[in-house]
Amino acid sequence: MELGIKGLAETVVTNANTAKAAGSGTLDVFATPCMVALMEEAALHSVAPYLAEGEGTVGTKLCVSHDAATPLGMNVRAESELVEIDRRRLVFNVSAYDECGLIGKGTHERFIINGEKFLAKVNAKKAAE
Repeated sequence: MELGIKGLAETVVTNANTAKAAGSGTLDVFATPCMVALMEEAALHSVAPYLAEGEGTVGTKLCVSHDAATPLGMNVRAESELVEIDRRRLVFNVSAYDECGLIGKGTHERFIINGEKFLAKVNAKKAAE
């Protein structure tokens, strides 16, 4: 894995990914949580080919702004670029665009995990109840 790896994810604004549907607002515009998820998707898929068997990544930190609203029917794309690698910690610059330009930007952090070990730790929470 090396710096500069880029990712892309795309969607169309529909009733299912509006602020009203996501519960993050009352309007039929692209929801901030959906923009964030699209940014995470771009980052996730960009590094997946570089991971070992059984490894994955989990999102741990986001710092983004949502600067412009996008109406129903418009295309949205998210882009990511890997800008820092610190052992298992990966940091990405992320941005999102609609057909008129930039709608959001920021940084996103993910950690490389072993899927089996990660799930075992998570499921141990149930046993602690």
